[in-house]
Amino acid sequence: MIEKFKILPHQADVRILAQGSNKENLFRAALKGLCKVMLQDKEIKQPSIIKQITVKSTDLTGLLIDFLSEVLSLSHQYKVLFCEVNFEKLTESYLKAEIKGIEVQGFDEDVKAVTYHEANVVLIDGVFQTVIVLDI
Repeated sequence: MIEKFKILPHQADVRILAQGSNKENLFRAALKGLCKVMLQDKEIKQPSIIKQITVKSTDLTGLLIDFLSEVLSLSHQYKVLFCEVNFEKLTESYLKAEIKGIEVQGFDEDVKAVTYHEANVVLIDGVFQTVIVLDI
């Protein structure tokens, strides 16, 4: 089972390479990468805040970016870092999920947006992967 992310160098923003052995793991890896950027070296405790989300998009790449954007928006709105997700349904263009997080006083990095720049979910040797650029 593959579920990993790597922070990549970028001149002005933050780039994340997310990989997963299936769609769910790709989305989880991307979410963990976003969390790592927002709360860099702090230990993440047991999540206690739960929200239900539904996201629709035109394709899997758009769905991933829209999912992360929704999580980012809710993080700023509630001052909660959402780092876990359980999918009730995940297709190429729709997801219904429960996200879990912890309350925070602030974020280490102010992520303004999750962009579509460079995003393109591909399947290479049985592994879903994409690069995600965060506007900071």
